[in-house]
Amino acid sequence: MVDKLFIERPKAGLRALLVFSSKVDSSLATLVELEELVGSAGLETVAIVINPRKIPHPKSLVGSGKLQEICDQASQFDAGIIVFSEDLSPSQEKNIEQAAQRRVLGRTGLILEIFAQRARTHEGKLQVELAQLQHAASRLVRGWTHLDRQRGGSGKGQGASAGLSGDGETQLEADQRQLRARTKKVNQRLAKVQRQRKQNRKARQRSETATVALAGYTNSGKSTLFNALSHADVHAADQLFATLDPTLRQIRLPLTGKMILSDTVGFIRALPHTLIEAFKATLEEVTHSALILHVVDAAASEKQERITEVNKVLKEIGADQIPQLLVLNKSDLLEMEIPVIRRDSAGKPISVTVSALVGQGLDAMLTCIDELLAGELVQTVVTLNPEQGMIRAKCFKMGLVIREVTHDTGIIDLHMRIGKRNLSILNSALMQR
Repeated sequence: MVDKLFIERPKAGLRALLVFSSKVDSSLATLVELEELVGSAGLETVAIVINPRKIPHPKSLVGSGKLQEICDQASQFDAGIIVFSEDLSPSQEKNIEQAAQRRVLGRTGLILEIFAQRARTHEGKLQVELAQLQHAASRLVRGWTHLDRQRGGSGKGQGASAGLSGDGETQLEADQRQLRARTKKVNQRLAKVQRQRKQNRKARQRSETATVALAGYTNSGKSTLFNALSHADVHAADQLFATLDPTLRQIRLPLTGKMILSDTVGFIRALPHTLIEAFKATLEEVTHSALILHVVDAAASEKQERITEVNKVLKEIGADQIPQLLVLNKSDLLEMEIPVIRRDSAGKPISVTVSALVGQGLDAMLTCIDELLAGELVQTVVTLNPEQGMIRAKCFKMGLVIREVTHDTGIIDLHMRIGKRNLSILNSALMQR
């Protein structure tokens, strides 16, 4: 559907000319990140043009001289596509494409191309299509060089006799109508997905199963960590946005019992708002989690900047108040040793250093997760009647029992180590029986 809106645009090749704006806000992509995005899209960088202009030109973003340089470089290196490090307005894209006779992509368009390649599940494809439709909505006007009338009045009937026969529907209006209809249909399907996810979350809440969400900058190793913890086979690669589709797995912890681990789409600087809107169904797993594992590439030179960008997105989706554990991943690439677990003044873990690739520090991380989910741990004795065998079985299943003492009367004393929150839930269950 979306491709039909661009049938008159120049065909894109795999050789890309990059235009990097060096004077724009630092929240936008660095040159290295732009090259990584281009590579993740399956494109080959053949040349780079630096645009030092501070104030963007309204017609072409760059000045006339720089635009000519871009056109010349594209011809010289036979680049089929020109990629800009920032977003372009619809008219800017159109003007540059007309001047260079090559396909032009801004930052959001490039990320959408990657997302379209990565989505594998039905839900992921729906989310990507919605983002594409939202992005295309403002760009229909340059999708056609003509605005021919699709159909005119017949010249007959009462309207014609009164001289009121319509000119018909323009191609642009037809495209807008089709786009609105398709967007509505995709939104309806995604709403169904959201309802299903909501029902699944309610079921987990009833079973008192906590959800722990992986979040972090793209290519920080979230999927590799997910696979290492859950023994799953989620696609993981050393590239940006290697996986988009949400995945849930059950994991068992020594103290708090089972939990659900959720893998989510990676974040990036200035993540386009259309993507946040389109991926709401996926990101809701983060907003409803009991704990966020904020995964960071510990070897990245811009580690702190990336942490800040992820926290901005978490705040935008309403997940900034959820407890976090900072997971410093890829420790095998570090030259200096970092303490495995760092704690605050109250003894609560705030960060853990791991290497998901080689399995280093994973047990320490599970210990931290256990502590944070359990809350403040207490040792206590819970007394059960013989008919309360189901509660006894559940306590053993969750790994809470240290020792069991059975009296001649059938009364059972369970010596347990349990978090205060879980103890409150257990006491409520005992009172109901």
